[in-house]
Amino acid sequence: LPRDRFEEIYAIDGGSTDGTNEYLTTMGIPVYRQTKRGLNAAYHSAYERSHCDAIVVFFPKGTTPPDDVLQFRPLFESGCALVVASRNIRGARNEEDARWIKPRKWSVITLGFLAAAIWRREGYWIRDVLHGFKGFTREGFAKMNPSDQGLSIDLELAVRSYRLRLKRAEFPTREVPRGHGQTRFKAMPTGIKLLGFLWAELRRGVGSPVA
Repeated sequence: LPRDRFEEIYAIDGGSTDGTNEYLTTMGIPVYRQTKRGLNAAYHSAYERSHCDAIVVFFPKGTTPPDDVLQFRPLFESGCALVVASRNIRGARNEEDARWIKPRKWSVITLGFLAAAIWRREGYWIRDVLHGFKGFTREGFAKMNPSDQGLSIDLELAVRSYRLRLKRAEFPTREVPRGHGQTRFKAMPTGIKLLGFLWAELRRGVGSPVA
């Protein structure tokens, strides 16, 4: 990471026991334990720890270029409240692009289209609604007010940005397959939970205020 280009760099830990925390500490990166378990809680912990105007979330899995973190600031300065490093737009690469069948990519694009069709009234529609490599302003995050429970945070931020008519953008990033480890977000159970969030959001009413 280009560490000299950021005001703060820190890690949010969900309970690592493999030496990750110790390694980060030796690299001079503070590590903070989540106050609650779950992906949504990790974002909230990151937000609460920051003293900056905007926050970039980066997952160091080795699947996306670290230098892409530098593409966020110009978009924040242009007035964006939410910025996504997209694997699904022109100039990007999804790890499934080398295959004939792309279930994950197609499902994410479909989910993004569905969310935009229901809630977007103006501005850009996000194609990669489930990519954690993203950034948001502190003011925008507070307005979007996502839940601190569950794993729907990425989709929540997209939907809430539509409902609040906040400026949003994507830029292309190039994803490669994981070199090690496996995702904990299995397709079927994760998909069911995300659909549950959409249903709950619909029940609140398309035009109802964000609370």
